[in-house]
Amino acid sequence: MENGIYVALSSQVALEKRLNTIAHNVANSNTTGFRAGKVRFDEVLNGVTKTSSSFVTEGKSYVSPMSGGVEETGGKLDFAVQGDVWFAAETPVGTVVTRDGRFKMQETGELVTLDGHAVLDAGGAPVQLDPAGGIPRAGRDGFLIQNGVQTGAIGLFEYQPTADFRRYGNSGIIAETPPEPVVDRSDVGLIQGYLEESNVNPVDEMSKLIMVHRTFDNIAALIRDSEGSLEEAIKTLGGSN
Repeated sequence: MENGIYVALSSQVALEKRLNTIAHNVANSNTTGFRAGKVRFDEVLNGVTKTSSSFVTEGKSYVSPMSGGVEETGGKLDFAVQGDVWFAAETPVGTVVTRDGRFKMQETGELVTLDGHAVLDAGGAPVQLDPAGGIPRAGRDGFLIQNGVQTGAIGLFEYQPTADFRRYGNSGIIAETPPEPVVDRSDVGLIQGYLEESNVNPVDEMSKLIMVHRTFDNIAALIRDSEGSLEEAIKTLGGSN
């Protein structure tokens, strides 16, 4: 009977993590460049006999690889990536990859994110533009042109978030290893005047949230019933002398 309680408790731990992940997805269903989090669980067996118990692990988080929709904004410093690549920015915690292409140009000509972090080129250096050159025109390869002259380039990077990745801000992911720059690839690029929307389907995520919440409540009721049965058994056995 105690094994049943332990199995139920392990399920609740896993469900709590999934609840938190789904809730975070729902909260960011309108966040530019956000990629939903998912949780993968594994089965753990206790013993190899006929009475062995099956537990579930706490679960490992991973990022959904699906791209979000692309919305035209007309903003000259709005960019959307095409293909499975990322922008990169230098932050106080190190390099962060993101699909959020809302940038701005400082008076000094440095291209930065909305939070003021330097956008990186393919070489890992901050993108530096001509402060007197006006708003640049961007090519699909990320090259930035001012007054007919190339003055910088936005880097595109390959990066596979690790299990139990760490987020930074609304849509950034802290790069645990250096992201790999992408050059001379026809299947990836960026487009100017567009932004990538969140890849979260809010209706689908809300349905999952309700289902998981109900399952959590059902397991809680099962634990209460099991504890009650155990207490009754102890009382009965204790009074049999």
